[in-house]
Amino acid sequence: MRILSPFIAVLALIAVALVAAQVPGGQALMGIILPYLAFALFLGGVVYRVVQWAKSPVPFRIPTTCGQANSLPWIKQNKIDCPSTKLGVIARMILEVALFRSLFRNTKAEMYEGPKLVYGSSKFLWLFALLFHYSFLVIVLRHMRLFMDPVPGFVAALEFGDGFLQIGSPVFYQTDALFLGAIAFLFLRRIFLANIRYISLPADYFPLLLIFGIALTGILMRTVFRVDVVAIKQLTHGLATFSPAIAGQIGSIFFIHIFLVCTLLIYFPYSKLMHMAGVFMSPTRNMINNSRMVRHINPWNDPNIKPHSYAAYEDEFREFMKESGIPVEKE
Repeated sequence: MRILSPFIAVLALIAVALVAAQVPGGQALMGIILPYLAFALFLGGVVYRVVQWAKSPVPFRIPTTCGQANSLPWIKQNKIDCPSTKLGVIARMILEVALFRSLFRNTKAEMYEGPKLVYGSSKFLWLFALLFHYSFLVIVLRHMRLFMDPVPGFVAALEFGDGFLQIGSPVFYQTDALFLGAIAFLFLRRIFLANIRYISLPADYFPLLLIFGIALTGILMRTVFRVDVVAIKQLTHGLATFSPAIAGQIGSIFFIHIFLVCTLLIYFPYSKLMHMAGVFMSPTRNMINNSRMVRHINPWNDPNIKPHSYAAYEDEFREFMKESGIPVEKE
């Protein structure tokens, strides 16, 4: 049911879009009203989540460290995995956001006869996650040609580079194939790996199936089903200039595609997909590890509560500690 219920939900969304595209006023609802509503909910939800994270107090230094901290001069520090300066944090964040550095260090654990627990490298998740995110980015940037007139030069260059393997018509984009392959890997990984399947919830499968539906309907719209590209361009450009209009017979597949996209935009801020913005707000990544150089005082400390050092604690309980066999610093 954890897999079946998200699958049924996506099929239901497709059915709703297909029916709505056939009824009077349904195309205007899905092609004009819903995109504006979805985009407003998306921006509002993202801003709300980021503001809530920013308001959460972090009184202590809690960065995740994966290397040697800054200590004695003759001990080499790992300045990226254990940064003690702002420059080190910036370098760490760039590598984390652009190259998924922490995921690159991911390991797998397997049991062998003995029993024997063996740890090994696991780079496939990092590779396919990188392919998924960068293919998604390229596809989104390619779609900018539908909303802008004239089309920016970098979008045209990106589209040309993405389709340089074109043999016939329509254009074959490499990112489409890589995107579908990466989604399939991430989905099948959750099914066939028992430890991952055990912790996977419907909320983990639903966005994968939804994004797969968006990608598949987009490819089918360009390669199989006939749509009015000129009418789509007029509608999308009109949405960007706040003068939308639906002209001609665009095709039902387009409204299924845009309905799934709007669903993703609405779902995005309230799901695990918000890690896109959350990585910048994570204190385990964006904080300097300088606890050995700077004293950090908890702002929540009650001024009426006096500190109780270990020396004072031992003076108070020394006899009891000695009787219990607990070692003391002063006899």
